[in-house]
Formats: sequence, structure tokens, C-alpha cells
Amino acid sequence: MSEEKKPLNFIEHIIEEDLTTGMSKENLRFRFPPEPNGYLHIGHTKAIGISFGLGLKYNAPVNLRFDDTNPAKEEQEYVDAIKEDISWLGYQWDKECYSSDYFQQLYDWTILLIKEGKAYVDSQSAETIASQKGTTTEAGTNSPYRDRSVEENLDLFQKMKEGKFDEGEHVVRAKIDMADPNMLMRDPLMYRILKKSHHRTGDDWCIYPMYDWTHGESDYIENISHSLCSLEFKPHRKLYDWFLDQVYDENIRPKQREFARLNLSYTIMSKRKLLRLVEERVVSGWDDPRMPTISALRRRGYTPASIRKFVETVGVAKRENVIDVSLLEFCVREDLNKTAKRVMAVLDPVKLVITNYPKGEEEWLDAENNPEDEAAGSRKVPFSRELFIEREDFKEEAGRKFFRLTLGKEVRLKNAYIIKGEGVVKDDEGNITEIHCTYDPKSKSGSGTEESKRNVKGTLHWVSIQHAIPAEIRIYDRLFNDEAPDGHKDKDFMEFLNPDSLKVITGHLEPSLAEANHLDQFQFQRLGYFNVDNDSKSNTLVFNKTVGLRDTWAKTKPASTQQNTQNNSQNKQREVPAIEEIKRAGKKYTNLPEDKRAALKKRIEEAAKSVTLEELVPLYETAVKKAGTRIAVMIALHIVLENNELEPDQLAKDFIIKAIDDKNELLQIESQQLATKYKIQP
Repeated sequence: MSEEKKPLNFIEHIIEEDLTTGMSKENLRFRFPPEPNGYLHIGHTKAIGISFGLGLKYNAPVNLRFDDTNPAKEEQEYVDAIKEDISWLGYQWDKECYSSDYFQQLYDWTILLIKEGKAYVDSQSAETIASQKGTTTEAGTNSPYRDRSVEENLDLFQKMKEGKFDEGEHVVRAKIDMADPNMLMRDPLMYRILKKSHHRTGDDWCIYPMYDWTHGESDYIENISHSLCSLEFKPHRKLYDWFLDQVYDENIRPKQREFARLNLSYTIMSKRKLLRLVEERVVSGWDDPRMPTISALRRRGYTPASIRKFVETVGVAKRENVIDVSLLEFCVREDLNKTAKRVMAVLDPVKLVITNYPKGEEEWLDAENNPEDEAAGSRKVPFSRELFIEREDFKEEAGRKFFRLTLGKEVRLKNAYIIKGEGVVKDDEGNITEIHCTYDPKSKSGSGTEESKRNVKGTLHWVSIQHAIPAEIRIYDRLFNDEAPDGHKDKDFMEFLNPDSLKVITGHLEPSLAEANHLDQFQFQRLGYFNVDNDSKSNTLVFNKTVGLRDTWAKTKPASTQQNTQNNSQNKQREVPAIEEIKRAGKKYTNLPEDKRAALKKRIEEAAKSVTLEELVPLYETAVKKAGTRIAVMIALHIVLENNELEPDQLAKDFIIKAIDDKNELLQIESQQLATKYKIQP
């Protein structure tokens, strides 16, 4: 089967057009230019993926350049962390560059601009300069120092470099046009005095170039062909090009183009605000697993493959939008399902005694490591008379829909035997301290006996008490309980901190985990995905919860976390988000007569016009028994692909192919229509 040809995004279209109009493929060079003033976060992964992805697509070099022009905020620690994060994601850069490498060249070019009358030294305060900028409808006011002589400007600039002035006493500005409709063109700053030691150049300089002056010229020096940045830099493009005009000779001229940055719900993307969380000790550090930094995601158990898949799924767009964090969680859940070893752990234990199992006896049972990976093999787990099970897995009295352990009914212990609840032991306050049961010795899993093939509805995980090893388990929830914690103009984002974002408990694990190493990943069966934290030691195991087995946040999130919209004081009724309307419609879809179902389908199709592909992806994993929801998602997927002129990606294809074999005829019909339209072969 031939490799799937993916449609080009708008940046790739730009590059392809350049190649067809004369640019040589050998002249393609990209860069990722972080400022080393904090740790990289999930938002940066999009820029990383775009630049390095283009490098891989076109077999072109990608520079890693640190735009280190502000020694007041930059540290070597951040440089080292950024390099580690990019390497961990699986990308390799061609040249490691620093804007500070070009300080002398930038200084020399500034001298030329002063001599040409295109730059001058301004001796006003920052506040005064700002007040002269004007507005979007009114021109700015020229500085009284704008027409200083070349000789005076050169003398002052030299003295600035020699450290003869205090910070804020003078700045260097480009002389462009104080009436330009783009306010960034109104004599922007090029240099300021900062008497602070630089992490690379030490005290060699006490004047530092501004970002706008440095960035484009650094691209030019490095022969970058396409300077890709987020949308907030679009107004800067005119200034970027003006500065290039002043120095351009015969090298490759960089072309700045902008893409929508990655915004994630329930997440802060400002490095300044993330630093505040660290400095005020709301979190334990930049790599606290609740943080959105790449180092924190790594520590929490996210995989490079899952993050790269997330970036690929989000895609490259020209318009800003907010991606639901559940999509990121879906990606890591999907990846870990393929790779994580299955083990047993009990986090809220209650004692289970098998009264007819011989005292003092134990046996080691076979347990499959990963049903998704045949090569993962199996391991031995110890079984004995006294076990821990989850407290919620037992009820003295239970209804017909409770398929776990109760008195008088049978369940299977995973990899072991069928047991039957017989009685309980309680303390003086009525709390259950022990559950007594009996087991069927002939029902051992995999033994091939008729008893072992007996069908029981519930299967429980467990841990042998005498073999269990204790571990500290850190259960993480979202750091903020609002979808847009920094989206409220009248409120501090810190007001939306989730007080339950971290819960620490003691868990009981099967003994095979005693040899687990830092960052090893596991599925605690029926509980979720966990990994070994860096704080873990041989005698004190520490595990982080990476993500649950399925998305439960939508069911449990507090009312304050609903979609962040400004409510009209006279109209308190909130509009239902389109994706929620699709979910609700799916719940009743299969229970309606044909005429009403047709009307509901039209409502789903209409709602789907306001839904993005990213919002649908987490719903692909909807339980098989929820056929109505799966049908609604399939109907919506048809509309989303059609309206956005998209081809189904691999996730969508897998969803469609799986649905074709579903038992529900309505789902089969909807999926088959999509498969036919897009020529998808099961």
C-alpha cells in the first residue's frame, strides 16, 4: 500500500511556491529561536514541530538559535533545559547559535545607520518616549533629539558602550516615520543600557540590542530562508523587512511568515506567569508535573511520540483557537496503551480474605504484560489467601448494574480465580475492615477447565498483601479549574488555581515494580497510566499519575469551569457549545423513531459546522456500547472534513474502519459512506 500523501499546509504552500519561482532547495534553512528566559512549554511544541518538521520534509538544516538579548531575565539553566527538551522530543539541530554571537556585527551596523542618518540617540525617559508614540488614529511626535548631528550621535553611542551612562539615560532609536500607521515603525528602539552580566558574554557589553533589531538580522546572518513565528509578530513584519533593507546585500533574504500559536484550555502559556507560579511556590518548580512545560510533561510520563502526534493533529493554521487539553491527554493515552506494561496496584485498599484458600500457601501466576504488544511477554505475580482490592470494588448490597464484588455473587480476580462474596468484618463505627469470600480452585485463569471458562461479568485487580510493596502515589488534576485562567481582564489568573490539583496517597503495588527505574511507564490496570517520578528511591517508590484510562473530567469538573463567556446580566442562559450539543444528541440518537432521528441528524450536522477536527478526536475512543454517540461523531466528522476541505488523517481512518465492523447498523451505514467518499480500505 503506497504511503499516504498529506495535503500541504499554508506554510508548505509558500515554500513550494518559492521553489517553483527560482529558490534552490539547497538554500532552504529554518530555525527555532527561543528566548532563554524560562522553560519551554507545550505551546512551544508547535513552533518546534513546524520548524524541525519542515527540516525533515525538505531535508534542510534547522538552526537552534537562542535570542539572548536580555541578560536581566536569561540564564544558562534555561539554555540547558531547552536543549534537553528539544533532544528529548526527537529533533536534531544543525547549528547551535546565539544572538549574542552577533553583538559586534549589530553594533557595527548600528554605527552605519547612524552615519546614514537612519538612527539616533534619544535622551528622554521611557515614559516620555511612550507618550510621544501617538495612537492608531493620531501621528506620533518627533523626539527633540531626533535631529542630533551624526557626530554627536556617534559620540554618545560610543560612551553608552563604554558604560559612561546609567541605565535609562539614553537609548538608540531607528529614524523611520513617526506618522506611520504601523506604530511599531514610529522610531523603534534599537539599543538600551543594561548594566547586567550576560550568561555568555559576561560584562563585555553594557548595551544590548532590542529584539526587533536583533531577530531579523540574526536570521540574515545565518542565511535563514523562512523565518516562521507566531501571529503576534505579524505587525512586526514591516519593521523586520525595514531593518533587513538596511543591511541586505547578497545573502539569502529571510521571509517572515506567521502561524497561529498553540493555545490550550485550562493552561497558562505565559512564561512570566509560569515563573510566578514557581517563585511563589504554588508548584515545586518548572518541572512540577502540573506545569505545562515540556520538562514537566516528561516527568509526568508523557512521551515524545504523544506530543508530536498532538502537534501533528492540531496542525498549522492562520487563525488563533483554543485546543481542548483533552486532545493532548487522548494522544498520550493512545500512545501508552500500545507501549506501557500492565501491572496491578491498589490505591484505596480493603482487605480480602479467601477463607477456603490454604493458610501459608502462595502461588505465582502468569500475567500478560501488554495485550497490545505480543513481544512484551508475561511475568509472574504472587497470589495468596489475603489480598488487597479497591474499596469501591465491593458493596454489601448492590443493584443489577453493579458488576463488581458483592455478597452472594461471583467475580473473577484478574489472572487468578473466580471468587464469591460471603461476608464482611466491620469495626465499631460500621466501616468494613475485611471482606470474606470463597474461591473455586478449578477456575484458575488459563487452566482450560470448564470452571475457568465460566462467564462472570466482573473482573477485579488485586495485590497479595504479604508481597505488596508500598509506594507514594501522586494523583494530579488540572492546575486551574477555569478553561481560560488568564482570560479574565478583571481577575488575577491565580484566583482560578485548583486546590485539588495534587493529592498524595499510599498505594500497594505488585512486587515486580520494585525494580522500576525513573520515568518508567506503566498502566495500573483499571486505574490509569503512571510513571516513576525522579524523587523515587530504591526504598521509597514514588509514582505520578500521567492520565486516566478515559477522559472523566467532563463529568466531574466544577460548574465554574464551563465555557468562559461573558454573560449578559439580563440573560443568564448560556449557549451550549456545539461539541456538547453533538454529545447530547448522540445519547438519544438510537432510541428515536426514523422521522425524529432524521431531524436530529440535521441538528448534528448544523452543530458540526462550528466544530473543529481537534474537538472530535477525543470522542473517537467513546465506549463501543455507546453507539449513539459514535454515530453522532461520525456524522459530525463527515461535515467537518467536507466544510474544511480536509482529508481524514490516520486517527479518523482508524475510527471509520473500526465502525464499519460495529454491530450497530446505523453506525455501519454512516461509516461506510465516509469510507466510500474518501476511498478508505478496511
